Amino acid sequence: MKEIIKLVNVGKDYNSQSENFSALKNINLSINKGEFISIIGKSGSGKSTLLNIMSAIDHPTNGDVIVNNTDILLLKNSKLDRWRGENIGLVFQFFQLIPTLSVIENVILPMDFCNSIPLKERHERALELLKLVELTDKQNKFPDILSGGEKQRLAIARSLANKPPVILADEPTGNLDSITATTIYKLFESLNKQGQTIIIVSHDPSSQQYTNRTINIADGSIVDDSLTGCNHV
Repeated sequence: MKEIIKLVNVGKDYNSQSENFSALKNINLSINKGEFISIIGKSGSGKSTLLNIMSAIDHPTNGDVIVNNTDILLLKNSKLDRWRGENIGLVFQFFQLIPTLSVIENVILPMDFCNSIPLKERHERALELLKLVELTDKQNKFPDILSGGEKQRLAIARSLANKPPVILADEPTGNLDSITATTIYKLFESLNKQGQTIIIVSHDPSSQQYTNRTINIADGSIVDDSLTGCNHV
């Protein structure tokens, strides 16, 4: 399979006058195109730091980070936002939707920012994505009238806007009830079956039943990396 993310000897240190703290220690990780991965760990284990480094939101103290054939540590700051918009779809626990934009405008916004989807195709693509997450009937509403599950489905549609090769989701069900969380996991599962590479960071072990590989992280180190063999329903 084609490798899409590679981390080599990645470490992340935080230094202050009062203390020095290693959030990540010598991380070596290879992720292939089409995998569906859960990264599991307790609060403070380093899992969100790992996701931030994969998405170039943060930079490691040492090591190499290759994403979709690009050494992201060599990218200039002026090019990072566009690179991220085209290569990484981000999904957050608290949705990060723009409240003054309608549902469909929230999906179109990343396309306008990156300008990688032709202008005349953006509205149609947004409609296709809203249909995928079953929000077509809410396209002209504003996010504040949506339920938590609907907001997260909208956030997933937005993350797919520029056809990124990788979706990174940071605690995507942490703000949802268990039934709604299951709906979100099944949506991710469906996207993965269509070939989308998805990495979910969570403190919730139940996410493992939907993914085909689980990486456990503790105290900034990978302590287990195992395949489940197949996705479960």
